[in-house]
Amino acid sequence: MALGDATLAVKADVAFSDVVKEESGEDIRSCYYCQKCTAGCPTAYMMDYKPAQLLRMIQLGQREKVLASRAIWMCVGCEACGTRCPNEIRLAPVMDVLRQMALEEEHKPDTAVYSLHRAFLDSIRMWGRMHEVTMLAEFKSRCLLTEYPVFFQGLIGDIKMASDLVLNGKLSFVPDRIKRMDEIKALYREAAEVSSREEETEVSR
Repeated sequence: MALGDATLAVKADVAFSDVVKEESGEDIRSCYYCQKCTAGCPTAYMMDYKPAQLLRMIQLGQREKVLASRAIWMCVGCEACGTRCPNEIRLAPVMDVLRQMALEEEHKPDTAVYSLHRAFLDSIRMWGRMHEVTMLAEFKSRCLLTEYPVFFQGLIGDIKMASDLVLNGKLSFVPDRIKRMDEIKALYREAAEVSSREEETEVSR
């Protein structure tokens, strides 16, 4: 579906853009659709809506389309978009806000994408950094439990690539935990407390 079609198909929620701007701290309304973020995004080819399109949809208040999209789960937070943007709009914090909103409003994400997202966060929580072997093992396990056909997709290729990386010293089976893990754990605790307070606020309303 073209962006114009999506514009006509969804009733605008003007307050949506205000919420995303406030929660992310990014001035999304300053985007004038130059598409430099899309051109530099390494995962744009896998998104149903490209980064620039997503920003435009937020500006237009297309809440349901945005929160139900696959795109918000494909961002890896590499900051290429913010580096290239002439107005210095960083999509990583925007995507974080959108993902949280999607979960709170019970928009079911793509199973495989969400499983990878959870595995990535668990890897950071456990080691303070991404450890590819344990992260991918958790990802495949989640897929096996929730959508088992995904477990077998690309499995042979993954095994071959992992073997090549290990043989060339690019991949370690032994996780290397960073120092000052207490700071990482504190961030996760703070995030959990904020989420809990927000849920209590919603219930009280």
